[in-house]
Amino acid sequence: MRCGDVAVLVELATLEDVLSLHADLEARPVSGMVDLVPALETLLVRFDPAVATPEQVCQDIRTRSPERAQRQIGEVLTVPVRYDGEDLAVVSSLLGISVAETVRRHTGQVWTVAFAGFSPGFGYLVGDAGGLEVSRRASPRTRVPAGAVALAGEFTGVYPRESPGGWQIVGHTTLKAWDLHRDPPALLTPGTRVSFASVDNVA
Repeated sequence: MRCGDVAVLVELATLEDVLSLHADLEARPVSGMVDLVPALETLLVRFDPAVATPEQVCQDIRTRSPERAQRQIGEVLTVPVRYDGEDLAVVSSLLGISVAETVRRHTGQVWTVAFAGFSPGFGYLVGDAGGLEVSRRASPRTRVPAGAVALAGEFTGVYPRESPGGWQIVGHTTLKAWDLHRDPPALLTPGTRVSFASVDNVA
């Protein structure tokens, strides 16, 4: 779908399709591409109109058949987590497993930042193994500290700053997800692959 003269919006069937196409376009950019903005079932492709037209970009994308394997490469960012979250026991109960198994499932797979939202620096990460799907809290908290590691639906995330929030908190990290002195400020940008590591003390 054309979005003016500088972008096209690609509608996809699943989040997996978004991740695969995002990885393919990062590896083999369309002519004049300047930015990619993924969402749950769409991918916005911004380009330089002096280099390509919307029709050319759309035609290029139609010829692609990205595979899931194309995004299973590259470095993996390790995020140290102290699994002491207020909702860890609740999450384990909802899943019908032990706390130790909840931690094992969270640390035992590679997560990919599917898209960003909610607040600057907040990445929605989806795992390659699943097994941790839980609902949001019935009553959101008025204050969630920066560095809280949480679950909601099929996603996990790291709160970049103190804010209200309704995700299930399973742990905390001192790794800064948002730092204005860093370029880019967001640590967890779309496409970033992440592994969570359990530590007794992340200070």
